[in-house]
Amino acid sequence: MSPAVAEPHILVEKLESGIGRVSFNRPESANAVYPELMKALCEAIDDCIGDDAVKAIVITGKGRNFAAGADFSFLRDLLDSRTEGVNQSLYTWFKGSVERLWKCPKPTVAAVNGAAITVGCEVAIACDARVASTRSRFGENWLQLGLMPPLGGAVLLPRLIGLAHAKRMVLEAQMLDGEEALRVGLVDELVEDDAILARAEERALAMAALPPRAFAAAKAALHRGFESTMETEWVTNVLNQAVLIGTDDFKAQVAARDPKKR
Repeated sequence: MSPAVAEPHILVEKLESGIGRVSFNRPESANAVYPELMKALCEAIDDCIGDDAVKAIVITGKGRNFAAGADFSFLRDLLDSRTEGVNQSLYTWFKGSVERLWKCPKPTVAAVNGAAITVGCEVAIACDARVASTRSRFGENWLQLGLMPPLGGAVLLPRLIGLAHAKRMVLEAQMLDGEEALRVGLVDELVEDDAILARAEERALAMAALPPRAFAAAKAALHRGFESTMETEWVTNVLNQAVLIGTDDFKAQVAARDPKKR
């Protein structure tokens, strides 16, 4: 008998409907992310963008969570990383995945099942729409690790939900459940848990049914007001994040939360 082949941590399914379904696939780890996984996410998005048969992209997570932050093994590795290495290498794929979604000419929808924390939240808010349930949770609690939102959240959150709510999420590290996320405008609609993916795909296909060149032009027009500040955000805050990774605060917070040391 041949040994079982491990499934990739990013799954790409191209449906006959025209949906490119891209899934975080580490359910046993709450879909926690790390650089190679984010590289695979970039490649999956590129594949879907380049395939004419794919009309829209839906991002989701296998199991009970969307993507619950960074994997601790990756955080441990960061303790020994230099600023230049983090900025030039590790964050290429983190920033790259969010940038691809933000600039994608095709419709993108996040089907947020469960927790979307730090990186997961920033991936979700880069999409055109977000569908969630009352069980969904959103967090930008980077400060609890001595870090900051580096991937666009510091720009997008205040514009999506207002500065006061954005400060609650970032500066007070408050989590939002699905109902609160809907109330403040972080998600577009709530459905039952087992309907999240189907509804997200329905929304994506509705957008994809519109004239594609006009859709891409309209999306680009809506984003133009963001673009210069988003570019500044990526350049400035990825560098700032790399600096913060070298601080004693980050080391202490990783050590305090490391499950291997409990």
